[in-house]
Parts: sequence; structure tokens; C-alpha cells
Amino acid sequence: MNYYVYLVPLTNIPQTFTVDLAGTTYTLTVWWNDMAQSWYLSIADQAQNPLACGIPFVTGTDLLAQLEYLGIQGSLYVYTNGQPFAVPTLDNLGTNSNLYFETTVPNNGG
Repeated sequence: MNYYVYLVPLTNIPQTFTVDLAGTTYTLTVWWNDMAQSWYLSIADQAQNPLACGIPFVTGTDLLAQLEYLGIQGSLYVYTNGQPFAVPTLDNLGTNSNLYFETTVPNNGG
């Protein structure tokens, strides 16, 4: 079985954008929580219906592991360059810390 890993493009500012994950378009919202000193993710479908809200960026684990019922055909992981289990900071998201989507479904663009 082949696995494909895609970088989900992020910057270190709160953002909402659409992304194709294994052939389905989702809206991702990423924001920083000052009190928790952590980034969070919410996922909505193409019609903007919330599917999962407030998922903390926990490194080294599949962010979608407990959300199999959503039917997203893959996994989301957060890693920090050189320190794969270091939590992303306010300043390093999208540069040294990144979000990756791993799937067995090839992207249309290869």
C-alpha cells in the first residue's frame, strides 16, 4: 500500500481556507489560543457545516484518530523540524512547525 504525505499550507496568523483532503474539499480554520499557548483547528464541510471544532495541535499523534466517523480518508499530523514532538509556537507555525496530511489516496495533481 502506498502512502502519500501532503503539507497543509499554514502561516502563523489565524486563518480560514479550503483544502482538498483525499478528494474531498474541507474548510479548515486555524487559530491561536493565548491562554493555552497553543494552535487549534476546526474542520467544516464544503457547505460550511462544522464537523469538528477546537482540535488542539498535539504533536506526534493523529489529530483525526478519534474522528473516524467523519470519513476523512487520512490522518493529520503536526511536526516541528528537528524536534518532531515540540509544540508549535505562535511564531513558528508554517515555517518550522507544519501540518501534514497522510493518506493512501493519491492527490489528483500527483
